[in-house]
Amino acid sequence: MARDIRWGRIHETYGEDAELVAQMGIGFIRGIQGGDARSGVLATAKHFLAYGVSLAALNQATTQLGRRELVDVHAEPFRRSIAEAGLSIVMNSYNDVDGIPAASNTWLFRELLRGQLGFDGLVVSDGAISMLLTTYLTAATAGHAAGQALTAGIDVELPSASMTAGLRPLIEDGTFSEEVLDLAVLNVLRVKHRLGLIPAMSPPSVPHDLQPVSDSEAARLAREVAAQSVTLLANDGVLPLSPGSHRIAVVGPAATELRIHFGAYTSVSDGEMPVAVAEIIAGNVPGIDASPDVLPDMFQTRLPGVEPRFEEGARRLHPEAKTVLEALRTLDGHVEFHDFGSITTDGGFIAEDVAAAVKDADVVIAVVGERTGWFGNHTAGEGRTVARPELPGDQAELVAALSMAGKPVITVVISGRPLILERVHEASAAVVLAPLLGPMAGETIANVLFGRIHPSGRTPSTFPRSAGQIPMYHGHPIGSGYDHPTLPRYGYTDLPDSTPLYPFGHGLSFTTFEMSLQHASLTGDHLAVEAVIQNTGTRAGTAIPQLYARDEAASVVRPVRQLLDFTRIELEPGATATVRLSAPLCRLAYTWEDGRRGVEAGLVTLMLGSSSATIEAASTVEVPEVVIDAP
Repeated sequence: MARDIRWGRIHETYGEDAELVAQMGIGFIRGIQGGDARSGVLATAKHFLAYGVSLAALNQATTQLGRRELVDVHAEPFRRSIAEAGLSIVMNSYNDVDGIPAASNTWLFRELLRGQLGFDGLVVSDGAISMLLTTYLTAATAGHAAGQALTAGIDVELPSASMTAGLRPLIEDGTFSEEVLDLAVLNVLRVKHRLGLIPAMSPPSVPHDLQPVSDSEAARLAREVAAQSVTLLANDGVLPLSPGSHRIAVVGPAATELRIHFGAYTSVSDGEMPVAVAEIIAGNVPGIDASPDVLPDMFQTRLPGVEPRFEEGARRLHPEAKTVLEALRTLDGHVEFHDFGSITTDGGFIAEDVAAAVKDADVVIAVVGERTGWFGNHTAGEGRTVARPELPGDQAELVAALSMAGKPVITVVISGRPLILERVHEASAAVVLAPLLGPMAGETIANVLFGRIHPSGRTPSTFPRSAGQIPMYHGHPIGSGYDHPTLPRYGYTDLPDSTPLYPFGHGLSFTTFEMSLQHASLTGDHLAVEAVIQNTGTRAGTAIPQLYARDEAASVVRPVRQLLDFTRIELEPGATATVRLSAPLCRLAYTWEDGRRGVEAGLVTLMLGSSSATIEAASTVEVPEVVIDAP
């Protein structure tokens, strides 16, 4: 989970909400492992724990949370993945929690992960053990760092054994217990046994007869994923466009770029690594000498003029992919392009020139965004925290300049995380979010703009209006945050509106929907609502009803709302459908004052909405006391 949009790794997460992260994670793990571990591959969940809510959003920094929030919120997706998907491997995080580095935190791994969450798999570290020695200074030698980590519950050091190699002398002098090492070895063998990799203990597992996926099927699935991800954030009616019926001007540095649609941990970003290393070896990066430790130094290192080489690499890897401009011209051959704006520099244009260039257009499409990756001049990605999560360069000014021409401006934002888009929103007739859609990005965006795809994405994280509102998330504690009962006298005095620009779960459509709550109940151990959804517009579309809950009386402060369930339903114009949303009562569990964990007896309000901020109906049900965990 990530709740501070300044953090560069937001695009690697599933968002700000525990239920969303759990459902997405469970699906991913089941897809990798299969239901019976016969896929021959195991999934690793990362990072444990609360890595995405670090101090000031700095990468690998301290996490300042109480144990109740750690257990009840941030551990919940791991708890669910272990219980519902048979999660086999967990990787520790790089932060410290209440002064104890995660890599040596016995409470995190022995008590919480293996004790409360019931994990019996493998805990691995990806360089975090060495940080005990070099970053946190909690270990005097490599051997002591390894001893602290294994004692805390880490089993394997990745990608090398530079720290654990120092354990032998500590075992020999009695400083480190060999039994602890034996336990780590046992955990490794247990996981290998599950896969049938120890013939003396179990026969080798026979993987399922997996059929290779054809290129055409892979492309179809990629298109489907991209189509369902595009999110319409704002629209005054200008969208969708009709090919040939408008004089369209396209502006913006992202319109002609393919690289911008790929994040870190993609083949494109992988291909940039040797290019960046070669730049250093060639002496083209002042202040950095080539060494075995060069990779960590490069996360925030500028590589002047490298963008064309990175763009060439993206096009080489994906020769069939189209830029947004190329895809738009495929659908409408009269689209004009005007080269204004920059992702990397400020003030590269005169506003009056921009307005004059598009004066003959009927509509303007501004394509803007930020680059996400490991090396080079990216503004998002691992190790790339920003103090101002805004459109980089002069892109926000570009959109404002375009609006001076008096023509409707449709702004396409390419980003894997929320950005501060208040100025863009005010200057635009429509705002479309394209969240790192990969090789299908150009054609998908064009198809959405021309109405060939109806947008159905929803925001997995809240978009603040100002950086001063960060961290901002929908499930904040009652009595805190933007959804406060006395917000007019509680919010920010220097903001006219203290609510989000785009709330969690937000996304518009080219049609309209009505939702009505038919029934809400506690049936057995499940909370459930039955709702009728109707497409009241003139186009087909996808509705995504969302079920939230709020505890009306608890012994500890609870969230103002908690996501319980959601679903997708496609409806033709005028069509209706009945849907059922439900969740086990235990989803509302939390840690009580006496240390027990469960649900207290009382009233719970169930809320049906099209977003966290748009609640269509609500009903209150009474629930009994349920104790899940006892101290």
